[in-house]
Amino acid sequence: MKKILLIVDGILAKHFLERVMAYKDSENHYTVIAYRKKSLPECSKPENFTYFEFDPTSFSKLSVIMKEDFFQVMILVSKQIDAMATYENVRRLNSKVQIVMMDRWGIQSQDADLQLIDSREVLASRFADYLPDMPVIAQNIGLGAGEIMEIQVPIGSSYVYRHIASIQQKKWRIVALYRNNALILARPTLMIQPNDVLLTIGDPNVLNNVFLSVKQELGRFPSPFGSNIYCFLDMLEMSEERMETILNDAMMMHSKINSKRLHVKIINPTNNKLFTKTKNLNNSHISVNIDYFNRDASHFLVGDVAHYDVGLIVTDTKYFNKQKALFHKAKVPIFKIGKGGFANLKIGAILASDSEEIEKGSSVILDCCTQLDLEVSLYHYSPNTMDQKSSLVEHFENLSRLFGKEVEIIQDREKNPLIKLQKRYDLLQFVPFYRKILDSRVAAFLSTDIERLPHRLEDCYQIYIPTNI
Repeated sequence: MKKILLIVDGILAKHFLERVMAYKDSENHYTVIAYRKKSLPECSKPENFTYFEFDPTSFSKLSVIMKEDFFQVMILVSKQIDAMATYENVRRLNSKVQIVMMDRWGIQSQDADLQLIDSREVLASRFADYLPDMPVIAQNIGLGAGEIMEIQVPIGSSYVYRHIASIQQKKWRIVALYRNNALILARPTLMIQPNDVLLTIGDPNVLNNVFLSVKQELGRFPSPFGSNIYCFLDMLEMSEERMETILNDAMMMHSKINSKRLHVKIINPTNNKLFTKTKNLNNSHISVNIDYFNRDASHFLVGDVAHYDVGLIVTDTKYFNKQKALFHKAKVPIFKIGKGGFANLKIGAILASDSEEIEKGSSVILDCCTQLDLEVSLYHYSPNTMDQKSSLVEHFENLSRLFGKEVEIIQDREKNPLIKLQKRYDLLQFVPFYRKILDSRVAAFLSTDIERLPHRLEDCYQIYIPTNI
């Protein structure tokens, strides 16, 4: 049993005592010193409470009580002069006892055994917790530094209808969630629903980023990868026709999705009509940069992605096949131009087995298709699980309701969809950009893994989405 001394005065102290008394299972013994009787609760006194009424700024009176060996002293009084005088008396009588004191005045102290609780900060923080889009951080447990956070999942979040196992959690964890006023412990198969409240722990800086990611609404692609679209024209290697197609499709994409700027980079410039035309595109939405020094994209691409806050790179099939490893290193989506023309795209196509990476990128896919006004088709090819509804199919069905956009689910036990779609040029295929895609086509040709074979549809428009989103 611990002996605790409570020195109180005022309405806040009265409410504090009522709360302490309400906890019936405490084994502590509380000695309460009050200036005035009205600071004491009117309820019956529990057996483990002892009351005294006197002025604790009186050293002689306080010294009688402090003859007992108290584990902790708490000071909650309404006037600064009384608080400081009481603190000094306690410290004179016991130089090492732990003191917790309410501070509403901005007191400064070097006492390592004194903990000041800023009532203004606590109250302001509690009010701020009720504002929308504000992280709720645990104040009274742990370090109180933001390592424990509650995050409410909005209806339009990219985390909605995802299984917890599909969410990469590095330096942080979802340990539980609250749904309909009930606590549910996290498990890999648990699916997050709109308005769930996630209970998370981890590095405070990481949790701040997670908070922003969870709260990010749909209709923001190319975010969360970046804010801008980027393409580059190599006038030494590319024909004018290729460069004009890349430029026109990049401008078309920029006009349709929520990108802030289109950055066009020209390398190995030559004096031709396209060069003059491109230079004249400079305006508030398009930025043209001419590089007279770098002759190869490997020297600048990754750096430009960071410098220009790039969220989407536009290129063509020929250059993509040549620089796949470099594009993979960039870690942003790659919009690869195909045949048929941008204006003729009608369907956003996903070809997958039960891939966690597809689920991770699903909100990006539906976000992009919604902005481009494309229908969405999931070609689900997983022969071993066709007799039961897969988690991936369930996930897309739920996302379909969230977006208010129908997702066509196409399942075929017999025929690989790659074969059916090879002559379709109205598709925009979404491809998880696995490292295994960098393997040679000879190695891929011998594989039955549908996710290693996107080159079979390379004549289609494709968006390669980096994995580990």
